Amino acid sequence: MATTTSSLLRLNSPMPRPSLYNSQGRVFLQNRSKFRAQPRTKPICASSLKTESGVQKEDIVIVGAGIAGLATAVSLKRLGIESLVLEQAESLRTTGTSLTLFKNGWRVLDAIGVAESLRTQFLEIQGMVVKSEDGRELHSFTFKDEDQTQEVRAVERKILLDTLANQLPSEAVQFSSKLANIESRDNGENLLELTNGTRLLAKIVIGCDGIGSPIAKWMGFSEPNYSGHCAYRGLGFYPNGQPFAQRVNYIYGRGLRAGYVPVSHTKVYWFICYNSPSAGPKITDPSLLKKQAKELVSNWPAELLELIDISPDETISRTTLVDRWLWPGVTPQASRGKVVLVGDAWHPMTPNLGQGACCALEDAITLTRKLADSLKSGTPSIEDALTAYGEERWPRVFPLTIRANLVGSLLQWDNPLVCSARNNVVIPKLVRLGPMLEHTNFECEPLKA
Repeated sequence: MATTTSSLLRLNSPMPRPSLYNSQGRVFLQNRSKFRAQPRTKPICASSLKTESGVQKEDIVIVGAGIAGLATAVSLKRLGIESLVLEQAESLRTTGTSLTLFKNGWRVLDAIGVAESLRTQFLEIQGMVVKSEDGRELHSFTFKDEDQTQEVRAVERKILLDTLANQLPSEAVQFSSKLANIESRDNGENLLELTNGTRLLAKIVIGCDGIGSPIAKWMGFSEPNYSGHCAYRGLGFYPNGQPFAQRVNYIYGRGLRAGYVPVSHTKVYWFICYNSPSAGPKITDPSLLKKQAKELVSNWPAELLELIDISPDETISRTTLVDRWLWPGVTPQASRGKVVLVGDAWHPMTPNLGQGACCALEDAITLTRKLADSLKSGTPSIEDALTAYGEERWPRVFPLTIRANLVGSLLQWDNPLVCSARNNVVIPKLVRLGPMLEHTNFECEPLKA
């Protein structure tokens, strides 16, 4: 996808871009048809687009070009509504591993028109098997036996981002654009100041800027909480074809667990999660990260150690696992005026249920529908639409965040008696996968302009 430097800004077709509001601040319905994506001409120098005061005016600005930000921009575009996406990096994220998408994530991707191209690139996972650290199988499950509608695939993050970005005009994502400050105006608009000196006046700001979101901090949210666990991750590469069945493989130890799952015919995602009293220093040296990961599981099944060895350096990472619980009446709302949060910026959660990306996709399409309904009908106001989005999503994401945290805590037990009971009684005889997949139910119709 072509990129746009910080000195290049978006330009519509020769027709001036209509405002979302009339002089009284209400939605100007007669111009709604003009929000459909228009053919773009070549971007021109920013100085010719700025107002006399040196401020670039935009209707909708999305901060962050991760999964949440790009999915929101694509969802809006499907309904003919333009947006500008600001990304602080010089390009889309090209490093990292993969993420697991369950059927709720795939329903959203179907609704915004990108699922089929992704399905052709990634294997459908048929089930899962749980083993002890000595390789003994404790239990196995088949997804379709538990839920005929279930769909599970591990998707490379880079390819997912590229696929979403390719649905947008190249100039719709502005790179090297890091947010430095946000300021609300009396008329409800918001002034965004970037570290490169660019100033934008936006009618609506959608914060998709991730776990450490500056917009969330500006809205009064606390920093995410450290869960007590860290994780190594990587993506094993088998040029001649990977040897594993299409299932998730979990290995449980004492205060330590690991897993691996085929992504494609040549790639296998793996992780190792371990207890740690603190996050520790940041380490980026891939060779050191591999060494530390292997030391944790040195006596575990050989295929896990091999996966670590054959993972390209650029896929290796170590991250701390954090979350934020959205306590009613205590935590700020998802929106403040015409500023709203989506995905990890609002509700970071630990990855124990595989729902972080899925919930971000759900957020994106729900917010888009609320905004589109407001633009179409003129009522409720934009502020009310954003509030309604938060009220609809909160009962969904709050319990999932807590559940993901509790599942992680239970799986990270290090007491030998508790671990023995888990391996010999709880997992083989008590655990049922069906109830554990109920949270993947999500109704989602295709977006049509």
